Amino acid sequence: MKSEKTLNTLDKTETPILGDETLIHHSVYVKKLRPLLPSDAFEPDSSKLTILLINVGILLLGWGIAANLDRWSVYFLWLYLPLAVIMGNSIIVLLFSSHDLMHGSVQKKSRLTYPIAFLGLSMLFMPPTQWKNLHNLVHHNNTNSVADPDRNYLYQQPDTWGKWIQNLFVPSVEVNPLWFIVGMAGSWFVHNFRNVSSVLLFNDKSVDYVPAAFTVSAKDRRTIAFECLGILGIHLSILFYLEFNPIKVALAYVLPIAIGHAGAMFYIFTNHMGCRMTEINDPLINSMSLRVPKIFDVLHLNFSYHTEHHIFPSINSDYYPMVQELLKVHYPDRLNLIDAGEAWKLLMRTPRHYKDEVTFTDSSGIMSVNCSIVE
Repeated sequence: MKSEKTLNTLDKTETPILGDETLIHHSVYVKKLRPLLPSDAFEPDSSKLTILLINVGILLLGWGIAANLDRWSVYFLWLYLPLAVIMGNSIIVLLFSSHDLMHGSVQKKSRLTYPIAFLGLSMLFMPPTQWKNLHNLVHHNNTNSVADPDRNYLYQQPDTWGKWIQNLFVPSVEVNPLWFIVGMAGSWFVHNFRNVSSVLLFNDKSVDYVPAAFTVSAKDRRTIAFECLGILGIHLSILFYLEFNPIKVALAYVLPIAIGHAGAMFYIFTNHMGCRMTEINDPLINSMSLRVPKIFDVLHLNFSYHTEHHIFPSINSDYYPMVQELLKVHYPDRLNLIDAGEAWKLLMRTPRHYKDEVTFTDSSGIMSVNCSIVE
């Protein structure tokens, strides 16, 4: 986006403007681009299910080998590190393949969807029913708006523990480098705990320690609670299998989870955090796609194509590049598409609070930086 953005404060009601263009609703893109895509793009791709199960197998293999780490010489423990990295990547893949599964692009409606998603999301401490409500329903319908739980905090919001810990961890011009490193591994868990606790403890839209509170049905709330217990059971089972041995736990449990969560946040932090807010759900303005080396798109199921995903959430992710090419043809000046390195430079040199829809500010409210992204 190269045009200058007209400021609209959060309490104004007029239609937000980008340069000379009015924001375009998500449905308009769908109507224009859907006929240009092959029907196969909207067929379930069961290969993603195979990929999910293969990566579960990699984790099981890693834990099986780790069971004997106490017999290894201390001088050879470093040989386990490559496997820990591979296990960490498997956790990333479990998130992204479960993400596709929950959006319906892997298999048609099936009783197996939730059990498999539960298995895939367990290493991310994410109950699938929470995911359905938070991600599929709330986030996708209110992307980067005031109602989106995944957005940055508003400067005007109270200084709660949730806001404080986000200030501590997330990439910004203010972040301490040491806490940023800790945050790469811990932000997913903190973000998840914040939202799950708001639902289980309160389930009320008045909750103020999340960016935007949301509620679920009584039935889903009970299901989320049981899923949390199940996830806890899985993690305790892993720790018991590893005998709570410090070396086994550090190399085969903590390290892979830290790598997996950090790898996931490498993408997730860039998805929307550097973009302006939009009360009209315009994915080309409120979302960002990345250019990454091809190997990462192959490994991570094209998750770098995030704008494309927000236009067609249930499409086979193999077709995201085709959607991107269509966007370049039909909307060449609107797409937020930048190199991953540039996206991270943008995040690290800008503050992380919204002063209004198109302006970032710091935790003190002194800085004012336009939410502009240059291709």
